[in-house]
Amino acid sequence: MSALLCPVRLTEVVDIGANPIDGDPPYKRMMLDKLCRVTGFDPHPVAIAELAKRKSAQETYLPFAVGDGETHTLNLCRGIGFASLLRPDAKTLTHFPNFTELGRVIERIPQQTRRLDDIAEITAIDLLKIDIQGGELSVFRHGRDKLAKAVAIQTEVSFVALYENQPVFGDIDLELRGLGFVPHAFTAINKKMIAPMLGPDPAAAINQLVEADVVYVRNFIDAETMDSEQLKHLALIAHHCYGSFDLALNCVHHLVSRGAISPDGKNRYVGQLQSQRSKVASPRL
Repeated sequence: MSALLCPVRLTEVVDIGANPIDGDPPYKRMMLDKLCRVTGFDPHPVAIAELAKRKSAQETYLPFAVGDGETHTLNLCRGIGFASLLRPDAKTLTHFPNFTELGRVIERIPQQTRRLDDIAEITAIDLLKIDIQGGELSVFRHGRDKLAKAVAIQTEVSFVALYENQPVFGDIDLELRGLGFVPHAFTAINKKMIAPMLGPDPAAAINQLVEADVVYVRNFIDAETMDSEQLKHLALIAHHCYGSFDLALNCVHHLVSRGAISPDGKNRYVGQLQSQRSKVASPRL
């Protein structure tokens, strides 16, 4: 795919809230194949120490809290995944098994945040992955310049506000649409049991949506607003990170039409899918 597209540079990934507790990031394949560089941020001392131990030459991790540039309090909780610049909402937590204990604040650390637009270590963003427990909207609002050329954002969204004054899915959606992105895919949906019901598995759920990871992409309907380098990185991210072969082919189609890649680019890409992905039905041009 990279040989077909020949981008000028590696794909630039920024990971805000890079704590590895949720498993492999979506860009791992690209990182292993040396197709991207990663700049990650996490103010949690345990998380940043773990990231430093396992990082490769293509990864840089910094102990910054990204936000609105003001001083806030980092609330470290009993559950490492509950750490946030927002205070856990005690009333809401009582409605989900074990959340009161997991969201119990055990330490408060004053934290000077940095605006995404002000971080000199970030020279470009193609893919932004962000999961900072309610602080995502602040990052978007104070990072509009850096995000102007980004082509994909994977963000956690909340359907139930677990923190005080936490923005929810509708707030995030309106902001990202205003920046030129559209929803593309759910990569994870987190449901929880509503208390007082409790089964043998504390993590069991019936229907209640709590959080999800949503991928937004630069609006492909208006592909003419993207330059060819943006289309190349969107194709690479769609292909390698999310298996969105239809979106990748759409990007290839526009690049061929512009003369930015080989005229047989669409056939070459479909041929790659047919040979490498036997489970994927042959797309029609």
